[in-house]
Amino acid sequence: MTRTALLVTHTGRRRSTEHARTVAADLIQAGFEVRVVAEEADDLELPGVTPVSLLGAAEGAEIVFALGGDGTFLRAADLARPAKAPLLGINLGKVGFLAEAEIDDLDVAVRDIVDRNYTVDERLTLDVRAEFEGGPVIESWALNEVSVEKGERAQMLELLVDVDGRPLSRYGCDGVVCATPTGSTAYAFSAGGPVVWPEVEALLLVPISAHALFSRPIVTAPTSTFTITVDPFTTLAVLCCDGRRVYDLPPGARVTVQRGALPVRVVRLRARHFTDRLVAKFGLPVHGWRGNRR
Repeated sequence: MTRTALLVTHTGRRRSTEHARTVAADLIQAGFEVRVVAEEADDLELPGVTPVSLLGAAEGAEIVFALGGDGTFLRAADLARPAKAPLLGINLGKVGFLAEAEIDDLDVAVRDIVDRNYTVDERLTLDVRAEFEGGPVIESWALNEVSVEKGERAQMLELLVDVDGRPLSRYGCDGVVCATPTGSTAYAFSAGGPVVWPEVEALLLVPISAHALFSRPIVTAPTSTFTITVDPFTTLAVLCCDGRRVYDLPPGARVTVQRGALPVRVVRLRARHFTDRLVAKFGLPVHGWRGNRR
């Protein structure tokens, strides 16, 4: 039976396309059918690959490769999630927090996939629904975070936040971030939220620049539901999912965020403690502290 892999990369970077060619050649030699998204096929110029449409690109695929930074990983997650296909990130960008392997490990990573020497984790996601009078219902999802933010730079946004059907607080703010543990090191972290280990099942709510006494981040149960209502007399707002899908929200809009029905399945090549990932990605100072005596 033919094994199938979907290859997603950053077509705007020559270095990324060169590495994609290497991965495709190695997989084809190992007996894989290698798919690429049809719209990117001409830019990639990968011989022997199969162009496929975006819709259902990962259906039946054994694995999805994301070669690039976190943006490429999130784009690949859009394709892998509905097909329940495992997703392997190989970092060709700067931080690449979501990636499992670095560019120096490329050959080893491909060989591990060919040999089926890997495990798969499931990452919690978010489903979001936005409704407003006279407009269409917006439905989307996120792996990292869903944010409701002000649409006009000069004006403050007024939001009411409910948790599990009960009002929590009203904020005059730049917005709020609803995040997963996976997304706790992304936008939520930059806004002052805590780092949450991926194995922890929880949801995060982080106000952005809130003019309120109670403006600290909160961590809730994974079964919780956040409802964010844009004040009817406030400015325009925008809904943003993973920094990729952006929708305009008029005053009075109501946004509901809860645990996603489908997780993202992420490939793990070998056991590695999350603490080590934090230290490596953020360059944390673990050496040379005053307690280290010569």
